[in-house]
Amino acid sequence: MANSAAPLQAALPSVDRVLRLPPVGALIEAHGRTVVTAMVRAVLAESRAAMGAGDPGSVPDLSDGAVAKRVAWAVAAQARPSLRPVFNLTGTVLHTNLGRAVLPPEAIAAAAEAAQGATNLEFDLATGRRGDRDSHLDALVCRLTGAQAATVVNNNAAAVLLVLNSLALRKEVPVSRGELIEIGGAFRMPDIMARAGCKLVEVGTTNRTHDADFEGAMGPRTALIMKVHASNFVVQGFTAEVAETRLAEIAHGHHVPLVVDLGAGSLVDLSRYGLPHEPTVAETLANGADIVTFSGDKLLGGPQAGIIAGREDLIARIKRNPMKRALRCDKMTIAALAAVLRLHADPDRLAERLPVIRLLSRPQKEIEAQALRLAPKLEECLGGVAKVDVAPCQSQIGSGSLPTESLASFAVVLRPETGKRGRGRALKRLSAAFRSLPVAVVGRIQDDSLVLDLRCLTDEERFVDQLRRLSLDRGGAR
Repeated sequence: MANSAAPLQAALPSVDRVLRLPPVGALIEAHGRTVVTAMVRAVLAESRAAMGAGDPGSVPDLSDGAVAKRVAWAVAAQARPSLRPVFNLTGTVLHTNLGRAVLPPEAIAAAAEAAQGATNLEFDLATGRRGDRDSHLDALVCRLTGAQAATVVNNNAAAVLLVLNSLALRKEVPVSRGELIEIGGAFRMPDIMARAGCKLVEVGTTNRTHDADFEGAMGPRTALIMKVHASNFVVQGFTAEVAETRLAEIAHGHHVPLVVDLGAGSLVDLSRYGLPHEPTVAETLANGADIVTFSGDKLLGGPQAGIIAGREDLIARIKRNPMKRALRCDKMTIAALAAVLRLHADPDRLAERLPVIRLLSRPQKEIEAQALRLAPKLEECLGGVAKVDVAPCQSQIGSGSLPTESLASFAVVLRPETGKRGRGRALKRLSAAFRSLPVAVVGRIQDDSLVLDLRCLTDEERFVDQLRRLSLDRGGAR
């Protein structure tokens, strides 16, 4: 085998020869010699391995043009970022795997401006002394929620961890058994409480918890009562829970605070936009909560962040925790979040200006009209590979927000024209082809079809422009 490969090995160009080829020289100019040299070595190593396999049919073309083209492909693949934009046609507006909330232009501009140079992140321009990065956000949060003070960390799980570690270290925290939630990635509330260094005291049963259960759990080592908003599931039937106002009375009667983890954390009453009501932060504080934690990138519609709002003395204790520094936000997040909070100060125009509210409240008729426009274009590019229909469907809010509520929407439904036995493979190929487009299209497979829910499709022109690059033979893009 080695002898038969020898003539081929002799035909293999040297690294230096390939680097001197004019097309490769252009790549060096664009990407740098180090990157291109590494790709040349990798391409030649692949060719050498194919020669050593002893199968002449597997040996690639070793002409200058062919080698230069393979190097160009390798460089392009290496230069392409792994984090890329996608079209979210899953029907889940706040999709955790796809980045949750889409930021408004004001937040994007604010983050970009902060990134471009120095800022007064922790510098007080009035006094010329060191400042507090929370100062750019706490007044905005307090105005919108009625809280006395606020602080911000990098996500809501961090907010819960920091609150518990600051207020309940080595002490007990009663929580209803029905609220010991698990969120995405097998992240469980009991686990975060253990990491925070406090002892979970389970109260009541999975479906029914009463005042007496909490009263019976209170003792000299109780640090606080915690209520977790069950945002990603609903217990129905024979159920009972203790209202926030009553929990506050019990907590305050025993001289401990009530902490409420709201999760999605809406700042406005969503019903004004035709959406189901979700408890707001202001309502929760008005019900007697001393501390409320909530996300910045869910119903609030901002960047990933965890916001802690409530009593001034408790917020001060939380901010003194050394863990706060490890969990803090950077200047771009703070700038973007501040811009989103300013939009919330004008709820009358929020549906126009905040993408998450606009997408959640998008009329079904508007989505249907878009589906009817796109269906013929999709049918043309699919060339009979799949049957194309327009059908009503149900979107969901996502990220643990209003889990039982759905939003009337419309979808373009693609059903492969194959027999039942081969439909699964055909669906995988079809889905992969759409994901391989320059801007990947991510839908959902349902009822032996690829469903493209159009609720979140705002850039229709860009979507249509790339359809010509759909390659169904290879399950990829041309």
